Amino acid sequence: MLMRSDPFRELDRLAQQFLGATRPGAMVMDAYRSGDDLIVQFDLPGIDPESIDIDVERNVLNIHAERRPPAPEGAEMIVAERSMGSFSRQLFLGETLDTDRIDASYEAGVLTLRIPVAEQAKPRKIQITGGSDRKQLGG
Repeated sequence: MLMRSDPFRELDRLAQQFLGATRPGAMVMDAYRSGDDLIVQFDLPGIDPESIDIDVERNVLNIHAERRPPAPEGAEMIVAERSMGSFSRQLFLGETLDTDRIDASYEAGVLTLRIPVAEQAKPRKIQITGGSDRKQLGG
């Protein structure tokens, strides 16, 4: 009987064995539009809010956070499955968002960013003038 060997499966198994089941430093997120805001949420359970750093330069948003080991220094760790260390994510925001008015909150392990749509990007009516007829067209 022939046995097929999948080198990628073996490589995945080895990577999980040495690096753990989850990718270190990964910061998962959801993003959706609600009215005139873009809402972005990051799962950061067990993170001290003081360790979260958010900055924006032009249209690039950078988020950095750190989870420190819960055990006191010198304690012998029996099982360590939760990711520790630094987490970061970089988002490239479009020109249509008002990055000067970003609102951030952290509750129940979720970092929520509310980014308003810029006024100049919102739909507006354009009035056409000329002759004796005036019309409103959607813009």
